[in-house]
Amino acid sequence: MNNKNSPPLLSVDEALDHLLHAAQQVQAIEDALTMDALGRVLATSLISPIAVPPYDNSAMDGYAVRAAELHPKEMTRLQVSQRIPAGTMGTPLAQQTAARIFTGAPIPAGADAVVMQEDTRQTDDIVAITRAVSAGTNIRLAGEDIAAGATILQGGTRLGPQHIGLAASVGMARVPVYRKLRIATFFTGDELVMPGEALAPGQIYNSNRFTLNSLLRSLGFVPIDLGTVPDSLEATVAVLKQAAQEADVIITSGGVSVGEEDYVKAAVEQIGSIDMWRIAMKPGKPLAFGQIENAAFIGLPGNPVSVFVTFCLFARPFLLRTQGVMNVTPRSFWVEANFDWLKPDRRREYLRARLEPGMDGVSRASLFPHQGSGVLTSTVWGDGLINCPAGTPIKRGERVRFIPFSDLLAWH
Repeated sequence: MNNKNSPPLLSVDEALDHLLHAAQQVQAIEDALTMDALGRVLATSLISPIAVPPYDNSAMDGYAVRAAELHPKEMTRLQVSQRIPAGTMGTPLAQQTAARIFTGAPIPAGADAVVMQEDTRQTDDIVAITRAVSAGTNIRLAGEDIAAGATILQGGTRLGPQHIGLAASVGMARVPVYRKLRIATFFTGDELVMPGEALAPGQIYNSNRFTLNSLLRSLGFVPIDLGTVPDSLEATVAVLKQAAQEADVIITSGGVSVGEEDYVKAAVEQIGSIDMWRIAMKPGKPLAFGQIENAAFIGLPGNPVSVFVTFCLFARPFLLRTQGVMNVTPRSFWVEANFDWLKPDRRREYLRARLEPGMDGVSRASLFPHQGSGVLTSTVWGDGLINCPAGTPIKRGERVRFIPFSDLLAWH
């Protein structure tokens, strides 16, 4: 097909920058129970109303003492004047006495150190302290973790278990979060059938439907799955109109290339707009982005690996930014190549690879032997992508940029 009138290919960086600038963040805010807020995105920063800990307390089980009353080189014997479990307040510590104290219990007035119980021997109401300590030893100071009025979590943070615990530690029973993003998906191709059905000649199983919806669920979204759409302009227009009414974002697989049976791009242009199309990358060149009414549209390629890679690199950061997450850049790092890649493409390539530890303890990246865009097994064998710049050969032993799947399939 003649593509002389097609716009030039966008670089990966240009395309990603365009997507992130176009992301319209969800504005609606909900008040969620902290216990139920796992995976939600904070709409505003959280300010602690209290100090944590709220009082000086013991960092371990032992004896609260005045450090100056301990002999630096000899055993010190003190009367045990009181017992202070966690959750109770002791009385001021009398001179030449020690208080039996437990982890988390408030330090009694007058005490300035805690001797851990391993350095003591108690007989009746006398404790023998075998090792002197200095003032401040084994004491957690009030506000040492969190000061009253401090910002404990920034707006735009996706709440993980540790964030939930931190909010609870300052007494927050509810937190402000953005409304969950609504994402509609559908898939085009008369050749597609569902697993469990018999394959007729020329048909294939619709793995993309399972991959894409699972990718969305792995990020905490609940997709609106509109199924498989017949290969016709009328059917595609109809489902796009339905999706635009139900969702904030529409994501499709297939139908955005230049074939005569690729109707999705034409349908979007009929009722909306395409603002970006075709990326200088492999796999995944035919990636489309546009708008239908108030819904953003992302058209992923049809090949299984292309769906996986373009979702991870483009749809994921766009969706997270739309949901209100600020940090959407996946972690990447340099590793040593355990392969030769001597015939690079003119486009940037994302090669499926995995890290394998060597006898010297250094992990090196190995490539899956078949890098075709239809070889879905490469995404199961691998544990990340090698970012190979356009036209850049790679020789064994050189450093390459590795992006782990663990980051591409997560919020951070």
